[in-house]
Amino acid sequence: MQKRPNFIIFITDQHRADWLGCYGHPIIKTPNIDEIASSGTRFNNFHVASPVCMPNRASLLTGRYPSQHGLRYNGCTLPIRANTFVDVLASSGYQTATIGKSHIQPFTDQEPFYKNPEETGPIKEAWKPEIGNFEQEQPGRYLDDGRYEFITPYYGYKHVDMVTAHGDRCGGHYRQWFRENVPNWEALQNNKNELPHNYSCPQAYRTPITEEFYPTSYIKNQSIDYLKNHSKDEDPFFLFVSFPDPHHPFNPPGKYWDMYSPEDFEVNLPYAAHENPTPPMKWLYENWKNDTGQFSPQTAMMLDDKKIKQAMALTGGMISMVDDAIGEIMNVLKSNNQAENTIVCFNSDHGDYLGDFNMILKGALPFNSVTNVPFIWSDPHQKREQVSDKLASTVDISSTILERAGIAPYNGMKGKSLLPIIEGKEFDRERLLIEYNDGGARLGFKTPARVRSIVTKSYKFNIYLDQNWGELYDLANDPSETNNLWSDPNHSAIKAELALSMNQELIGLMDESPMSDRPA
Repeated sequence: MQKRPNFIIFITDQHRADWLGCYGHPIIKTPNIDEIASSGTRFNNFHVASPVCMPNRASLLTGRYPSQHGLRYNGCTLPIRANTFVDVLASSGYQTATIGKSHIQPFTDQEPFYKNPEETGPIKEAWKPEIGNFEQEQPGRYLDDGRYEFITPYYGYKHVDMVTAHGDRCGGHYRQWFRENVPNWEALQNNKNELPHNYSCPQAYRTPITEEFYPTSYIKNQSIDYLKNHSKDEDPFFLFVSFPDPHHPFNPPGKYWDMYSPEDFEVNLPYAAHENPTPPMKWLYENWKNDTGQFSPQTAMMLDDKKIKQAMALTGGMISMVDDAIGEIMNVLKSNNQAENTIVCFNSDHGDYLGDFNMILKGALPFNSVTNVPFIWSDPHQKREQVSDKLASTVDISSTILERAGIAPYNGMKGKSLLPIIEGKEFDRERLLIEYNDGGARLGFKTPARVRSIVTKSYKFNIYLDQNWGELYDLANDPSETNNLWSDPNHSAIKAELALSMNQELIGLMDESPMSDRPA
């Protein structure tokens, strides 16, 4: 009987597809991720279910869209009663572990950006509160010395090594380890001790924390320890290795700070390149020119070319550090003779505008820079490189893993297995759905933005709730999405066709779970 395969998923945070060597970036060096791609399938047309952290991570775990699984925007929680594909693997005998950023429960204790202003009676919500522990990622769990012991299984994970937040001041188990192993930890996390630099980009911070003690290295070392500790196990493993970088703040440590020079980069898609900017783009432009500031540190903004190039250089440093960490983990996998039975994937939870139309970070504008992310599947059975332009989505990852493991999925999953693509067989998909729900009113919207997108091989169609405008881009002739054809009469038939497709997708979002098991 053939042994069931192991799985490792490497995932980065806020990392657009074209910022890897194997995806064609002319400057960023990622030899270790490129090596994974060299014996696997690289998906060029892979899109998120939602271009924001928490909803998309929950979609990866459940194989369902945010409207179905309930984690619709950052600050919500994935219901504890939600099944995940990791639950399925664990129930089938897999050892399951997550190391690094999870972010399916809130990891801050801050007040939400948006509160319902309407008066409510003694019952405030449509659903009764779910009973359960939704605070395991929050800071209060990690204030004491020692190690906070997670209550497991955690959405299917039997082993949890938690890293929360971003940059050099991550929380969770990392923060407890950092305090325990770095005698002068308080001084290293004091803004007054920032190392000198000449960068003016917002959130560019030269950390005094060395590479050895930076969160990327912690995640690398914990992952290596896990592989070594499970090298002799009979049971297969599923390991989720999640790096908080290259998400801002822009603070790669040590040699990675100046690994790339801002002068090496270009802003190839300035604001002026868009022929007919949408109202939020115009709002961002005015906000930039009037120096009004950000709604929050995570909110999209526009910057001048100099600052964008600085952000690019520092992002490149963070990506290269992650790539080096992945290389070391892969070396251990090979030395333990585990590689020949381990499927390795690389993915990101969403992208970053990173200079497109002079914007950085992410937001309600679903350009490819935030929706198109890398996905690489390297299977020992494949042993050759191939590239696919087929439409694929975050919701497909779970179905693909379960089919490869030989395990049936649960009812209600919306994804399609990508194994036919990987195995060179027929795979038919005409369109993808992308959801975006904001937790606050930003970018000129009067209420939190609600956006739905349809992506086909040739077009992207974006609808914004209660707005008298939308977006239609001809991806075949305008891949950079610079000309909005929404009001073009020559494209009215295409617009109507895509609107019908949108209706079909939204109708299909009805939750099929639980399935009726009784006669009417």
